[in-house]
Amino acid sequence: MKTERITAGYLPGLSDDEVHWQELAFERDGRRLEVAVPVLTAAQMQALAERVRAAADKHLRTMTVAQIIDVIDRVIARLLDRTHPVRRLAETWLPVVSGYDADMVRLGLTGYFKTFRAAQLRRFVAEDFANPAVLDGFQPTPKGGAVRAFGPDLLVHSWAGNVPALSLWSMVCGLLVKAPGIGKVASAEPLFAGWFARLLAEVHPPLADCLAVVWWSGAGDEGGEGADALYARADTVLAYGGNGTLDALRRRLPVTTRFLPHGHKLGFGLIGAAALDSVKAPVVARLAAWDVMRYDQQGCYSPHVFYVERGGPVSPRAFADYLAAELANLERRFARRALDLEEGAAVAKWRQSVEWRAPTDAGQDLLIGPADAPWSVAYSDGLQPLSPTALYRTIAVVGVDRLDDVVPVVGAQRAYLQTAGIAASPEELYRLADLLGAAGVTRIAAIGSMSMPEAGWHHDGRFNLVDLVRMTEIEQSAESAAQPLATYSD
Repeated sequence: MKTERITAGYLPGLSDDEVHWQELAFERDGRRLEVAVPVLTAAQMQALAERVRAAADKHLRTMTVAQIIDVIDRVIARLLDRTHPVRRLAETWLPVVSGYDADMVRLGLTGYFKTFRAAQLRRFVAEDFANPAVLDGFQPTPKGGAVRAFGPDLLVHSWAGNVPALSLWSMVCGLLVKAPGIGKVASAEPLFAGWFARLLAEVHPPLADCLAVVWWSGAGDEGGEGADALYARADTVLAYGGNGTLDALRRRLPVTTRFLPHGHKLGFGLIGAAALDSVKAPVVARLAAWDVMRYDQQGCYSPHVFYVERGGPVSPRAFADYLAAELANLERRFARRALDLEEGAAVAKWRQSVEWRAPTDAGQDLLIGPADAPWSVAYSDGLQPLSPTALYRTIAVVGVDRLDDVVPVVGAQRAYLQTAGIAASPEELYRLADLLGAAGVTRIAAIGSMSMPEAGWHHDGRFNLVDLVRMTEIEQSAESAAQPLATYSD
């Protein structure tokens, strides 16, 4: 077996021989990758935090947002170039680390990176700030006076490893609000954040010390003195992961620290009768299968259930058959990653729960497709609650008389709602969107786009940038009081 070694993380001001390194090993298709991740002492973490803060004061915070966007755009241009060494590293090793199909990773990275080009980033900033210039200096307000937005003094990121390159989103957010950042990579995907930080330093050397990428074991109540030292100095923590991990992390932070968690969510789709004729239904099923296939439903926006309306030429049961056929086709192109024992047991348990459910009055619950297929479609004629599947391309299709009947069912999971995919007429889209928004849904997308959020989307219904900043106001009274003190007032 061929073995290669990569050093992960990004530690400005620290040499490799000063740091203790932990080895993480990954194997796939006869290839073994050993990733060395840095383990810092409390003193080293404190020094690192002070270094990135000082560098941000000197370099990052003196740049305009337009200049920062230009730098990020140049980094992204390199990541989109499949001949660039970092992009080649990503295409080579992210499939090994994540286990995902190499072509899935390649296409996923390209689609993802395109949302961070300059035009998209300008929209991103404009989405959160009516006047983006507030990030550069004090701007007049309609009520009188002036206002400016300041980013965190130190922004700490805690990333999950379920989706490759997930770290890019929050790193870009931090840069746009001019925040020095230190990110903790996940053991499941320790590579991309360090690559991005190095590219950023290469493209614009003054920013070389404004970011750092570290690691420790665990994300919630683990990490030891190094983690405690970092959290004690952060005024904002942005974290991704399971709800239990996020709860443990919240409890270890000082009460004055702003905590922005992104945990487990449940996605679902609504497919109206208008989308279910012999021409449209196969197309919608193909798009729905892509949403299920992308990263094996590991994203918070991935679907677990498709509710399909009766009354169209294609029945909900026939739509489930179309979906199963499309998942089978995608498996031949993008093979599902190999599951470990725990993941395989979860899929088997979910399939078994479907098989054991009692028949309904209108029909019966059933699994479509071969028992050994690396995907599963469960069909039911009875209205089922929104509940998580086992992931890894397991999906439920539920036939319903009216899409309106689904709203109270999904509303019961309000705390976990985020993305709904809809295939319906324009009138139905807006009517259903109104109902779903009131029920707790924060993002409505086309079927096929559920797992590809647009640039600037409001993650979990919140503002990506506004939530990171604090606003400083100069009230009109201060302006008025200053006038008599001007040299020209004599």
